[in-house]
Order: sequence, then structure tokens, then C-alpha cells
Amino acid sequence: MKNTPYTRLDRDNAAVLLVDHQAGLLSLVRDIEPDRFKNNVLALADAAKFFNLPTILTTSFETGPNGPLMPELKTLFPDAPYIARPGQINAWDNPDFVQAIKATGKKQLIIAGVVTEVCVAFVALSAIEAGFEVFVVADASGTFNALTRDAAWLRMQAAGVHMMTWFGVACELQRDWRHDIEGLGALCANHIPDYRNLMTSYHALSAANP
Repeated sequence: MKNTPYTRLDRDNAAVLLVDHQAGLLSLVRDIEPDRFKNNVLALADAAKFFNLPTILTTSFETGPNGPLMPELKTLFPDAPYIARPGQINAWDNPDFVQAIKATGKKQLIIAGVVTEVCVAFVALSAIEAGFEVFVVADASGTFNALTRDAAWLRMQAAGVHMMTWFGVACELQRDWRHDIEGLGALCANHIPDYRNLMTSYHALSAANP
């Protein structure tokens, strides 16, 4: 595996691609518990919203077994580009999808989707080939089992993809707690139950020391 240097996410140069989080495909995810997986996807979506990152939604063959997109994503991003691919498995093969990415003007792509070794990996590898910096959100991407997941992770890492989690993405975009303590704290508390204890403690200390 080649040594890939540390590249920081830049909120001014990043876009989010949510690929094929569809009802039928979600039923295939077995490498992470269903409730936790859905929470992670929505946490990443909330982070994209919080940092005002351009976000692109795409689905594949909605009229077939893949099914419709998670309704929560449509609600969160009513004005985002929505590319319903008629059949292309690799979203990068759809010209409208690629054009929507290029229209953002961003060079860093944060990608998550279902399933990891296909919908995510194919786009990530294609984006690397096209010259983008790619960050795949491992815990907001899912697949059949740990074997297929690990194979996909290894393939992407070998190509230079940065593997992250939604919490890591949020913290790296934030850079400094002083930018918005309450905002990032609420985002984390909404998706990490134990994090509420930290915010409760913070609020108590703040009230005691105004």
C-alpha cells in the first residue's frame, strides 16, 4: 500500500455525494446494525447541512429492486441535485452526475453509499482517476458482510482514497471548537447518545460560570 500523505478536509473545497441510499439496497447492509447505519447516514447528512457543503443525491434504477431514496435525505436536501440514474451501476458513468459534481467547483469529494464495494468504490475510484481528492465515509456506507467491506476498503485505500467516519469528517471540517460550540455539540449529541452527557456538563459549567 502506498504512503498517502495527510490531507485535511476543507469546508470551502468539499462536496458530499450520497450514492444509492435506497430502500431495497439498505436491506442488504449487514456489516453494521440497521439502526446505527441509518443514524450514521443521517449524521453525515446533517454535517453536510451544518457546514453548508454542496450535496448531490443519486439513485440507481429506482423502479427496480433498488427502490426509492431514503425520504429523510430528500427532506434534508430539497434543492440539491437529484440524479435518478436509469441503470448505470457506476454513478460516474452518468453524465448528469459528473456534471453536477463539476458544477460545485469543489476538488474534495466526501462519498458514502450502498453497497460499499460497488456504488461507493466505483465512484471513489473514478473520482480519483479524474483528479479529485476522495474521502469515503466508512460508517455511512454499508454492504453484505465484513469480508466484502474489507476488500472494498483495501481497494480504495490502495488507490489513494482517504477512509473516514462521519464524526471524523465533522471534526476535521470544524477545525476549532470555538467556531460554533453549540452547533457542533448539538449535531454530535443528536447522533451519539453518550455525547449528550458532554453537552449537559458543558451547559452546567457555563451556567455556573457565566
